[in-house]
Amino acid sequence: MKKVNILKLLPVFFAFFVMGFVDVVGIATEFVKADFGLSEQVSGFLPSMVFLWFLLLAIPSASIMNRIGRKNTVLLSMGVTLFGMIIPFVSYNLTTCFVAFALLGIGNTILQVSLNPLVSNFVKGEMLTSSLTIGQVLKAVSSFCGPFIASFALLHLGNWQYIFPIFACIVLLSGLWLMLSPVEREEKASSTSIKEAFSLLGNKNILLLFLGIVAVVGVDVGINMVSVKLLLERLGLDPTLHENIQSVSYAPSVYFLCRTVGAFVGAAVLTKMNTMKYFKINMIGALVFMLPLFLVQNKIVILVFIGALGYSCSSIFSIIFSMAMRIRPDKANEISGLMVTGIVGGAIVPPLMTAATRAFGNTQNGALSILVLAIIYLIFLAFKIKEEAK
Repeated sequence: MKKVNILKLLPVFFAFFVMGFVDVVGIATEFVKADFGLSEQVSGFLPSMVFLWFLLLAIPSASIMNRIGRKNTVLLSMGVTLFGMIIPFVSYNLTTCFVAFALLGIGNTILQVSLNPLVSNFVKGEMLTSSLTIGQVLKAVSSFCGPFIASFALLHLGNWQYIFPIFACIVLLSGLWLMLSPVEREEKASSTSIKEAFSLLGNKNILLLFLGIVAVVGVDVGINMVSVKLLLERLGLDPTLHENIQSVSYAPSVYFLCRTVGAFVGAAVLTKMNTMKYFKINMIGALVFMLPLFLVQNKIVILVFIGALGYSCSSIFSIIFSMAMRIRPDKANEISGLMVTGIVGGAIVPPLMTAATRAFGNTQNGALSILVLAIIYLIFLAFKIKEEAK
């Protein structure tokens, strides 16, 4: 990359930090569940309110991006996210929580569709994978900070809900920085219908990679959710008490801290190491680290394996995403919308985990079994995907 492009990329990369706000849904769900006395089934639906929009709006967002450009589409996502962060702070009840989670999902859908292609305005070819991985590093930093910001708000500001105006200020700053930054407008593309976009799944490699996005996001959201529940269960803590939730709220941060480290390492390693080899090693490692969680009871050991999972899964989203975009670079916007649609895995996996938890006698081993299935598919993908998708 040219030096001038690095400077131009700074506001674009900062937008990846805003992208990470979606992961606060894990710890926020536990607080909302305690505040309103929700059942496991109802609270399990809250993350679905965030990730359902990836199925409904990703392709339409790509169509909008074709008309108004990538930068303007990112700015649109910032506006929606900002509005979503303001609502529950102004009026906090179960309805406004659902609305806020929905707006967070809508804004994040538009952001993920438009931000990755916006990076490709500056970076081409093999460097795209490592550049998108750098973006994932910043997203992971944001995800790591979320639970700590919630704990800070609860302990020092008196209410965990102050996380919303804090996030709103960061979204506003990011949007203003990008708005004032010169970004060369890409050539206007013709709009693509939903049917035409989904027809790209006729390419076997794109289909496999799409399902890979479903699986890897499912693992991400699933571990984000189950890490707190697993510690509450294994330590015998009452999940209805704020102080108990706060005492284990760092569990997702352990996952995202290791994910941040892994993404940072991956950004460097992927410039030198074969992408598919890196993919295979990390997915086999993820399965090895997941299986002991069915048995271990010790808090430290649980956190070690959760962190190891975060490291293993850190670069997989950007690997899959960049591979898909390189299959059809002439359809980059449509591929982006299609791949982001796969983030609906974050809406599919939590209810499956909840159902499996009940089936396993209300233990989190049921939830873990769903995550194992997702990891097994990713291992299959790493060995199955064709050479030309690299």
